[in-house]
Amino acid sequence: MNLYLYNTLTKKKEKFEPINPPYVGMYTCGPTVYNYAHIGNLRTYIFEDILKRVLLYNNYIVNHVMNITDVGHLTSDADEGEDKIEREAKKERRSAWEIAEFYTEAFKRDIKKLNIIEPNIWCKATDHIKDFIDLILILENKGYTYRTSDGIYFDTSKVPEYGKLAGQELENLLPGARVEYNPEKRNPTDFALWKFSPKDVKRQMEWDSPWGVGFPGWHIECSVMSTKYLGQPFDIHCGGIDHIPIHHTNEIAQSEAAYDKPMAKYWLHGEFLVMGDKKMAKSEGNFITLSDLEEKGYHPLAYRYFCLTAHYRSPLRFTWTALEGAQRALNRLYENMKKYPKVDAEFDKNYEEEFHKAINDDLDMPKALAITWELVKDNKIPSEIKRTTLLQFDRVLGLSLDNPPEIKIEVPEEIWGLLEEREIARKNKDWEKADKIREEIKAKGYIIEDTPQGPRLKKAKPLSK
Repeated sequence: MNLYLYNTLTKKKEKFEPINPPYVGMYTCGPTVYNYAHIGNLRTYIFEDILKRVLLYNNYIVNHVMNITDVGHLTSDADEGEDKIEREAKKERRSAWEIAEFYTEAFKRDIKKLNIIEPNIWCKATDHIKDFIDLILILENKGYTYRTSDGIYFDTSKVPEYGKLAGQELENLLPGARVEYNPEKRNPTDFALWKFSPKDVKRQMEWDSPWGVGFPGWHIECSVMSTKYLGQPFDIHCGGIDHIPIHHTNEIAQSEAAYDKPMAKYWLHGEFLVMGDKKMAKSEGNFITLSDLEEKGYHPLAYRYFCLTAHYRSPLRFTWTALEGAQRALNRLYENMKKYPKVDAEFDKNYEEEFHKAINDDLDMPKALAITWELVKDNKIPSEIKRTTLLQFDRVLGLSLDNPPEIKIEVPEEIWGLLEEREIARKNKDWEKADKIREEIKAKGYIIEDTPQGPRLKKAKPLSK
């Protein structure tokens, strides 16, 4: 069965044909480890995990590489501002190395909780300084670089196809984030390959180079590490859609300028997790971590299930109500699995074929979930075959159906039904009915808290005697 994926580079869904089948080289942009990953970040890693699982399901052998950015990612995309790691180190009164190590381990714990398969290769930026310098020297020898007072820059005007990933003309690639414009740049889109350490400041992370003491630019890191471990071109490069206009565009420019061949064949990007009217982002101050969800009683795999309810190329709106619904649905799935006998049986070929078609159609997980529930509700399929088929599906879903964790559901279904009725009344501006339902829910021992992310339920405190 053919696998089709949407390629950002060509702006169309394409049949997947790896460069050297059955092997697939896959590079995913990893975290900048200066803080905890928020659940918006984690949505991207879940999408990439689904992609990897689908490739494995199709019998490909995947070599997955993920970087850890522990130096060089500045607070502005305009190559200005502080290094995020060094800034956090000052704030927490720890060394930059300690900060990077602490948040790297926190990230690894999060992805384990979400059943995300670890990459075959983890690669840290600080372990590859010599490799970064070597690539910059290649670009310098080919005439793509120039020097300013604060670093060595890449001249984007020398790349005729600069911006091809975003599908924008050069003059339109001026993101709003680039407010701190460097007047020494020849072109607004030029970017730093190597930044010099400030003369009056001793950085914790800095290295000698042919151009002076400093540190690598953010974009050079992924170009070097992807090519080092996967060659060039490699099959798949992934990330969030925010990487398209700057980070991935700059990776392509420098990699293809250096080696005169394509960087990657397929580029896949995941859409944002949205809270209210904005994407979830640390810079917006509206982010939630996986630990936050756990503290409120949600299982990490309920969040994974929630992410499967939307296509990876569609924005996903986070609300507490939607997350509650995901947790309840997942719990029902677990309860069904516990009822099915653990005996050897063949999986149902018709359901497996439908599931396979869905996942091979650009990772259509909402459809795959719908097929999963059709199977659960199909009374004509014997229980032991349901179990085997669901375990086959779980190779992609990653929901631990073979060993369901306990998910505590404290709110009765009756209360959820009333809450849904109230939401419909509110949408219809029937405030009188909505208030009446609120009081009915309160009389049953639960209080509604209306938040920007939707209503939340909590148990009412008993009245003191």
